[in-house]
Amino acid sequence: MRYDRLYIDGRWEEPDTQDRLIVINPATGDEVGSAPDAGEVSTNQAVAAARRAFRSWSESELETRAEVLERFADLMEQQREELAGLIEAEMGAPAPQSIGEQVDGPIEVIRYYVGLLGGSEVARQEWLDNSLIVREPIGVVGAITPWNYPVHQLVAKIVPAITAGCTVVAKPAELTPLSSFRVAELLDKAGLPAGVFNLVSGQGSVVGEALAAHPDVDMVSFTGSTQAGKRVMALGAETVKRVVVELGGKSASIVLKGADIHTAVEATVDYCMTNVGQCCNAWTRLIVPQEVLPEVERVAVGRAEEIEQEHGPLVSQDQFDRVQNYIKIGLEEGARLLTGGVGRRADKARGHFARVTVFSDVTPEMRIAQEEIFGPVLAILPYRTVDEAVQIANDSPYGLHGGVWASTTAEAASIAARLQAGQVDINGADFNINAPFGGYKQSGNGREFGISGLREFQEIKAIQFPSKELGNTGEEI
Repeated sequence: MRYDRLYIDGRWEEPDTQDRLIVINPATGDEVGSAPDAGEVSTNQAVAAARRAFRSWSESELETRAEVLERFADLMEQQREELAGLIEAEMGAPAPQSIGEQVDGPIEVIRYYVGLLGGSEVARQEWLDNSLIVREPIGVVGAITPWNYPVHQLVAKIVPAITAGCTVVAKPAELTPLSSFRVAELLDKAGLPAGVFNLVSGQGSVVGEALAAHPDVDMVSFTGSTQAGKRVMALGAETVKRVVVELGGKSASIVLKGADIHTAVEATVDYCMTNVGQCCNAWTRLIVPQEVLPEVERVAVGRAEEIEQEHGPLVSQDQFDRVQNYIKIGLEEGARLLTGGVGRRADKARGHFARVTVFSDVTPEMRIAQEEIFGPVLAILPYRTVDEAVQIANDSPYGLHGGVWASTTAEAASIAARLQAGQVDINGADFNINAPFGGYKQSGNGREFGISGLREFQEIKAIQFPSKELGNTGEEI
């Protein structure tokens, strides 16, 4: 699939360069498509279009926004298999995951915000003494998305922004632009007014930095590496724009004494290996009582070897090499390899298929316990006391996610309250796509999804009336 033009101001426009982003299928190494590798001129055109469209869209009726997004969700539903096929081709997610997590999840997000538009939350006003507190769309949003969930993260940014009344310029990841172009086509077909959504593909160092630094971009929402996120924040600071970043993770799953070992360990292995470990909130550290370590290791190895052939490839040669390097580091640091290791999966002659790898006897100071690997590598760390387990879990520059397994919900909840993480799951509780998602420390700031995700795209204004009697009438303005 080849895209030659950018989506700007409701039209398909020629890019400002002839350069191309070549998309490679990580399972085969074959070229599957390409997209424009645009520059700053195209980026500026898109920002100008979003700026022109902002006033009318910000003043649009909530019912109008809901109608457009409802049509968008319906079109996504109709095209779910095609979208899943694109995602499978460009980033390697197997078909069941591409449909379930990568497409059905975004559809659920869209329908959630359609529901919000039918209520009072989007434009909710509140009286505080003689002040009327109102929420307004922040303006033009730069949305910079990652390659691991190309449609999911695009929807997580643009849909709440559009719901709030903002306009958007989106930059998809260089490795996975094709599905984002398909989304642009569906938004256009859904009847979104010109300029409300614009798509400019290109390098992060060019298009991404231009968006972050642009004086007419009021906010940037970025998902990606911590290093790149710091750069976006620094550029955004030059114009004091709001910057929301969702970055890396090194999430811990704590198993307490008395917990169901088999259930806890199998679930942790599964979650660690989701999307071949290319998931910022994956439980990549399994923290377990010293006395049950042999049983934990047996269950972890059995599960890892059972699920290995279900997984797709890592997204690129660079990512494959990164994971291989970390496996070597783990061996050099003295961690005990239980299964997996260096090299390509034995059942694959080509493609970036890493081996599902489990290390034990990992200590907190090891690099494989501190640094985000972003691949199918689990580190098992034993502890002797509950306080030590909590200390190990919190001994990380990140704080995105966590899990606690205990014999009672109350015991697990008491530990969850002590973890420095934006989300904690108790005894395998289901992920709630409408709950606020985001992290502590270097995992980022701000939140995505649900009402919290909407609020990130709104400014708050206080309008003071001369007296309570004149102001506090209970009427909206």
